Amino acid sequence: MKMNKQSTTGGTTGRWGLGRFKLLAASLVLAATANAAAPPTEEVNTTGLAVTDDTVTVGILHSITGTMAISEIGSVQAEKLAISQINEAGGVLGRQVEYVQEDGASDWPTFAEKARKLLRQDNVAAIFGAWTSASRKAVLPVIEQYNGMLYYPTFYEGLEQSPNVVYTGQEATQQILASLNWAAEEKGAKTFYLLGSDYIWPRTSNKIARKHIEDMRGLKVVGEEYYPLGHTQFNSVINKIKLRKPDVIFASVVGGSNVAFYKQMKAAGFDFTEEDPLLLTISVTEDEIRGIGGENVEGIYASMKYFQSLDNPNNEEFVAAFKEAYGDDMVIGDVTQAAYLGPWLWKAAVEKAGSFDIDKIREEFAGIEFNKAPEGYVRIHENHHLWSKTRIGQAQSDGQYKVVYETEELMEPDPFPEGYQ
Repeated sequence: MKMNKQSTTGGTTGRWGLGRFKLLAASLVLAATANAAAPPTEEVNTTGLAVTDDTVTVGILHSITGTMAISEIGSVQAEKLAISQINEAGGVLGRQVEYVQEDGASDWPTFAEKARKLLRQDNVAAIFGAWTSASRKAVLPVIEQYNGMLYYPTFYEGLEQSPNVVYTGQEATQQILASLNWAAEEKGAKTFYLLGSDYIWPRTSNKIARKHIEDMRGLKVVGEEYYPLGHTQFNSVINKIKLRKPDVIFASVVGGSNVAFYKQMKAAGFDFTEEDPLLLTISVTEDEIRGIGGENVEGIYASMKYFQSLDNPNNEEFVAAFKEAYGDDMVIGDVTQAAYLGPWLWKAAVEKAGSFDIDKIREEFAGIEFNKAPEGYVRIHENHHLWSKTRIGQAQSDGQYKVVYETEELMEPDPFPEGYQ
């Protein structure tokens, strides 16, 4: 599906109540200049971006078809919600934000093609998008070649840092290493079975996990398996897991494959509420559970920085706004929340720089804070990743996670951890 450029100041967020919308939007204003007179276009756009006296155009690039749609549609919704709230709060440098949406179609070459179109044809001022590391790696050369700026929302393997990307999800040290430490120290785990989809993120994540398990903690990996995206037959690996009896199944299966995997695990007699074995995922958010069914994942653990059940005023407002926009039956996962951060952090950088020019806003990222983040608080590191907390949640039958552990302090992002490369 391809959507034409459209303004979000009308009804693009569905069932939003106008009075409540304006109240929440006002509470999210990041700069006092939001409602000031718009500065002249020739001063804030010197590189030919899609900026007029009244509007600025950005791009949204996610899979809304194919196996990754189950994971990425929430990101699209969150980005549109943020854009709508920004517009109600006065826009960016006095300009309303419009967007062009493109479908990456769960196909990495298509992501690259659509990114090129957004930058060269639509001249967008920013791109919010990608989900898998494969799609990000496909887009990255295009973003860097044409000096665009990508706001990437997914937890990922690290080992990357680009001046043209802001990574609003967690990197490996914040998610993988912290969760393995929790499993070993809090649950006494000694043996691990690594299972993932077959592309760069699960393979690199498990390379880091194996290094940590074996070399850093002196524990044991008893199996490691990968399956293609969209794979639906997991009986073979389920039998191997039964034979090897790991303490922990460390899972990074993504997309539609999760539905088959967890249903087949349930049918094979696994009861994760008994924690024997304990299943620890770094990929199943509330968005995926909505497709899998809460009854099929009850008892599993997930390592994320955000869960919909977080109890803080920011998240209460965000969840209420999201449901009012898209329906009471909608759920919000980690990547959806991280996607919501992208437009707000872009707005903050633009207004700090006083310009939409990529080179100028790039100089302003380090230290930018967002106090209204649903996860509580975020700050951009000079390496373009976010300081964040690590949390462990246990899945409940209703499809939500109960937070059972969180780090006391924000974890500094370290995309190139010594000894893991």
